[in-house]
Amino acid sequence: MESLNSLCQLSVNINKFATLRNARGGNNPNVHQVALDCESFGAQGITVHPRPDERHIRYQDVLDIKPHLSTEFNIEGYPSPDFLDLVKEAKPAQVTLVPDPPGVLTSSAGWNTPKYQDFLKEVVRDLHQASCRVSLFLDPNPDWVEAAAKTGADRIELYTESYAVGYKRNKEEAVAPYVQTALRARECGLGVNAGHDLDLENLQYLAEQIPFLSEVSIGHALVCDALYLGLHNTIQLYRSKLLRASGQ
Repeated sequence: MESLNSLCQLSVNINKFATLRNARGGNNPNVHQVALDCESFGAQGITVHPRPDERHIRYQDVLDIKPHLSTEFNIEGYPSPDFLDLVKEAKPAQVTLVPDPPGVLTSSAGWNTPKYQDFLKEVVRDLHQASCRVSLFLDPNPDWVEAAAKTGADRIELYTESYAVGYKRNKEEAVAPYVQTALRARECGLGVNAGHDLDLENLQYLAEQIPFLSEVSIGHALVCDALYLGLHNTIQLYRSKLLRASGQ
C-alpha cells in the first residue's frame, strides 16, 4: 500500500521554460539550470511532460536533467513505445501516465480506467520492473478508482481543471467530487496526487480538503506568477500554501 504523507510535496513542471527556450532556439533559458534552481528555491520535485513533437521538453532534456537532480523526478506522458523507452532509460522516481493523443495542446482528460484497465495493467507492470512508481491521471470520478487500483498503479493524479474553473463560483461544490475520489483512492490503497490549473488562489483549499494529498504538480500558473514575483519567491509562496493547509 502507498504510504500516506501528511505534508503535500510541490513538484514544479518546467515545460513552460522549455517552450520559451524553443521559441528562439539556443539555450536561453537553460532548462537544465532552471530545474536545479527550482530545487534550490524549495521545489521538492521536478516534473516534465515530453511530447512526441518535442515542442517544449525534449527527450534529450530528460536524459540530461535526470543525473543532476537531488529531488524527485516525475515524467508525465502517454505510454507510447518511444515514451516508455525514454522512461526506462531515465529511471525517474515517478511516471505519471496520461491518455493524451499526439498533438494535443495540453492534458484535457483522465483515463477511462475500466475501459483501459488491461492495457494499463501491462504498462504498470513494465514500469514497476524499471523501479518506477506509477501514477494514473484521473478525472474526479470515484467509480473509476477501483479499476485504477486493479492496474497495479501506486497513485492517481486528480485532474483538477474542473475544480479550478468552479472554485470562484462555489468552491465547496467544486471540490466535492475530488474529495470523494480521493477518499475512495485511499480506501483502495492508492496515493493521491493532483495537478492542472492549480494556483496561489485555489491550491490551499484543495490541500485542506484532501489532507492526505501526496503531491501537486504545478507549471503554467507558477511560471506566470514568477514573471511578476520572481521564481524563488513564487516557489516559496506555493510551498507556504501547502504548509498552511497542513497546519504548519
